[in-house]
Amino acid sequence: MKKKLVGLALSTALLFGAGAAHAQIAIPAASPAASITQKVGLTDVSISYSRPSLRGRTFGKDVVPYGEMWRTGANSPTLIKFNDEVTIQGNKVPAGEYVLITIPTQTEWTVILHKNKELWGNTDARYNQANDQLRFKVKPQTNPRTIESFTINFANLKSNSADVELLWGKEIASFTVTTDVDSKVMAQIQEKVVNGTNVAPGMYAAAASYYLSANKDMKQALEWIKKANTNDPKFWNLHAQAKIQANLKDYKGAIKTAEQSIELAKKENNPEYVRMNEQAIAEWKKMK
Repeated sequence: MKKKLVGLALSTALLFGAGAAHAQIAIPAASPAASITQKVGLTDVSISYSRPSLRGRTFGKDVVPYGEMWRTGANSPTLIKFNDEVTIQGNKVPAGEYVLITIPTQTEWTVILHKNKELWGNTDARYNQANDQLRFKVKPQTNPRTIESFTINFANLKSNSADVELLWGKEIASFTVTTDVDSKVMAQIQEKVVNGTNVAPGMYAAAASYYLSANKDMKQALEWIKKANTNDPKFWNLHAQAKIQANLKDYKGAIKTAEQSIELAKKENNPEYVRMNEQAIAEWKKMK
């Protein structure tokens, strides 16, 4: 009897040992997980999703049939997260994490930001439209090349916006995420430059550069950039000053400042700024 018990125990141990060993074998996932994060303006936009592949199938037919709700990926729900409030299709979306759901058709995609992150699959009985944060439609474009594995990209980056692109097969669907930059930057400038004490040259330069890029008060920008360049001029700050002077139509002054920038850039072995200044000078000489 003892021999039988010992034999049974040994067989059980071997069985569970084999199962544990099998569980530890790593194999490639059919739809591997991916994540992508992009700084849009001053806001982080993050997307986590899984990437199914076509494997001989056709998008819109035998994979993700047109008109059906799709988790916009595979496996667990695709999640999109904003660490600040953003604007999509003219609608404010609060900071937070949302399930990204789509309903593709040949002529338009319905894009949904959904608040219930416990959804699983495409026909989950827990889906309730009342929990949608936002629903909107976009028109897909035809991709000249076939994308084998589902891909989410950020494209067309600007100072306060970026496009989220969904690509699979021959389809490209995209939507624009816009963030609030100006009020945040202006609040910092007010606090650290306008109301600041012992303002560092870099602060003056940053404030002036923002005014230049946002086409704000050029006279104020010039005042700040001159303060930045008073004691320790940098070739990049002198280049910014020259552009501000040109914006104020002081082309003679802009050329003189750009020449100073070239001199310093050459000392620092920076041919890019030398080239940019030379190109700018050639244009400004036409404006005199």
